[in-house]
Amino acid sequence: MSKPVTIAVLVTGPAYGSQDALSAYHYVKSAIELGHTIQRVFFYNDGVLNGSTLTSPAADEFDLYQAWLVLAREHKFDLDICSGAALRRGVIDQSEADKAGKSNFNLELPFQLTGLGQLAASIVTADRVIQF
Repeated sequence: MSKPVTIAVLVTGPAYGSQDALSAYHYVKSAIELGHTIQRVFFYNDGVLNGSTLTSPAADEFDLYQAWLVLAREHKFDLDICSGAALRRGVIDQSEADKAGKSNFNLELPFQLTGLGQLAASIVTADRVIQF
């Protein structure tokens, strides 16, 4: 086995409608099983839709939202959602909903709104950055 590395993952595809987010999930899971450390998963563009609590797959479909929650909590890595991309797509946390006068929100921890600075920091500090 090669030396373990720290990995940051960038996800730009939605939870459903493309294979990107599911492939990212399987990659992260496999990397952890191989002894690597996941620094963070950063969701950008349509990837921010992965963080919506309103995702409701059919009973016989894989629940990618729940899978990300379990994996991130178990292995203690960040699930960062680009705030600009999220707000444009209607993905907001309680704080942003309060600021905007909205009565509802659909983003909860461990998913969190962050800026592109988090992605930039990962590019500098992680051994590998993988994009899906």
